[in-house]
Amino acid sequence: MFNFFYNSNIFTWIERITNFINSIFFALLIAGLSFALVFSPPDYLQGDSVRIMYVHVPAAWISLASFSCIALLSIFNFIFKIKHLTLITKSIAPIGLMFTCIAIVTGSIWGRPTWGTFWAWDARISSMLILALFYLAFIFIHKLVLDEDRANKISSIIAAFGLINIPIIKYSVEWWSTLHQPASIKITGSSTIHSSMLMPLLLMFFVLIMYCALIFLMKYKTEIIRIKKKNLKRL
Repeated sequence: MFNFFYNSNIFTWIERITNFINSIFFALLIAGLSFALVFSPPDYLQGDSVRIMYVHVPAAWISLASFSCIALLSIFNFIFKIKHLTLITKSIAPIGLMFTCIAIVTGSIWGRPTWGTFWAWDARISSMLILALFYLAFIFIHKLVLDEDRANKISSIIAAFGLINIPIIKYSVEWWSTLHQPASIKITGSSTIHSSMLMPLLLMFFVLIMYCALIFLMKYKTEIIRIKKKNLKRL
């Protein structure tokens, strides 16, 4: 199974996808920033500080989605011993950590004019900080534990425990009294955010997803090359 991923075809596909994303990324980025910073209206209460939302909210979505993917793939790897999934989870983890940090920092910046403080130990903020610690633990286990099988087992356990934190982050504003407002965008219900803000938000989310794809492909390619070199040394 590994040989399929190590042949030149996978690198060809990575190159093609990367080139395609690069061809549209900057145009989408300029469009997203234009709508977020210029064309979208200010909030009637928060004014222009609401524009931080266009980075903060997509970053939070990506951080939660990334860890959910890592946890599910790690569990599958732990049960079915599909070692290739390790390359995927290791490639996703730095992306998730980066966007978790972005969500925390932008949330703090947004909180200063909105709540009057950069930091408050409420349920949403605290659980996001815990998520960052799970990301760090997952990444450092692969860095510090030299035995790959043991590292995979430990990181899978960490990811499984960390998955419990995802619904806590999601529903913390409903389960406890927090500074955060309830979700404005609902898949199953009616959203309370106006379309003039929703469209720029979704556009920025798509732009950041494209950026994640670029980082993932570069990291994924690096991981494949590393494993390939390691296997060649054993021959």
